[in-house]
Amino acid sequence: MFSRTLRVLASRLSSTSSVVSRTRQPSYGLGLRVLLPRRHERMMSTPPPHLNVSDLPMDRYHVLSEATMDSLLESLETLLDELADSNYEVEYHSGVLTLYLGEKGTYVINKQPPNKQIWLSSPFSGPKRYDYSETDDDWLYSRDSQALGDLLNKELTRALGQPVDLELKGPASQLQ
Repeated sequence: MFSRTLRVLASRLSSTSSVVSRTRQPSYGLGLRVLLPRRHERMMSTPPPHLNVSDLPMDRYHVLSEATMDSLLESLETLLDELADSNYEVEYHSGVLTLYLGEKGTYVINKQPPNKQIWLSSPFSGPKRYDYSETDDDWLYSRDSQALGDLLNKELTRALGQPVDLELKGPASQLQ
């Protein structure tokens, strides 16, 4: 009885190519080989992270990132004062800027000195990592080359229902 059940099961499995294959793996005495997962095979639907190696000196990174974060904080404070909505708030502490937009979500923008990046977590577009581009004098996302300020202007304009321009372009030019 057991061997008959095993043969029926084996015949059903042999018709399913995704489960059984005639490969170099053990046959278990039935002439069939069970597929085993391959080691070191990427099984995720998202692309691997894009890593940039920055040649920006660390002291220059700190100057540019601080100038950007200070400018961003000042622009957001001015914007929220104009809106006068008690559900909206901006905080900056220990290199982390948090923008609360009530039911619309929360932005977190922070410096990442080990990578020489500014990281953004957006309630609309998700997480992004921005590298400084000397040629553009701006913080750019490597996957789509969009500037940090441009993305924030676009998303905040949509979320707040009015035009927003945080004037984040050119952190190096602001230092002079």
